[in-house]
Amino acid sequence: MTRPARISASLVFLLALATIAVQVPLTYQDYGSLGATLWRLGWFFTLLTNAMVCASFGLMSIRGQSLSAHWLGGLTLWILIVAIVYHTLLAHLFNETGLRWWTDLGFHTAIPLATALYWLAFAPKAPLPWRAALVWLWWPILYCVYAMLRGLGSGEYPYPFLDLNDLTLKQTAINIVGLSVAFYLGGLGIIAIARAFRR
Repeated sequence: MTRPARISASLVFLLALATIAVQVPLTYQDYGSLGATLWRLGWFFTLLTNAMVCASFGLMSIRGQSLSAHWLGGLTLWILIVAIVYHTLLAHLFNETGLRWWTDLGFHTAIPLATALYWLAFAPKAPLPWRAALVWLWWPILYCVYAMLRGLGSGEYPYPFLDLNDLTLKQTAINIVGLSVAFYLGGLGIIAIARAFRR
């Protein structure tokens, strides 16, 4: 990694770490124990994906070596979808204030934007096969399976578009397919941009 790339990776890491570090005590206030807090935070695609960003950029900043083009491309796709889904489908459901507003901004806007800018400026863009867009679906599909199984056990669901209390199984399945298509098309876009940069 070049020095600017390593510094930039460190800044993304610190941004993600600070946002998570503020969110944990805020959630702790509501649930009263560390175990319950982590269990709650580990329910959301947003938090899990932001944690992936934090760990990935932390590793790069410590080692001074970039992660693979395949991983960084997928990571950028996933965190951008976090931002897009939130701002198009979920933002109107929340009216956060104070520190919660700041963490909301961090998770859904600042970290996705910082990750995308890093990817554009510094990430390796080795020729990625078009099938990578299909491979990158493993994370959202795995998450949906996890969220639905956990929801069936608890009776609660993390997102309205996965909520079997309000939706039929068919409607939920259609939503999952729609999200998968969005991830796939987004992945094709990431690959197309990477190939354009290579040229």
